[in-house]
Amino acid sequence: MLDGLVPEVTVTTNRADDVPVPPGRGTESLDEQARRKGIRPVQSADDLAQDGIFDTDEELNASLSHVAEMRHADLA
Repeated sequence: MLDGLVPEVTVTTNRADDVPVPPGRGTESLDEQARRKGIRPVQSADDLAQDGIFDTDEELNASLSHVAEMRHADLA
């Protein structure tokens, strides 16, 4: 500080959420966005089951191994 003055600090960001909303478009809540896109809440695991998620058996096995590792990591 010089003679009791506080130095000025300039802060800048480069964040996408700082972009102004275009005129005529308000912000939507997540519920409003989901409703507009026709997204429904998951009712059961059957809602998540879809053919073709994994291209190969190796991808499926890698995913299952990862899930098993994450579940067991908390037990150690």
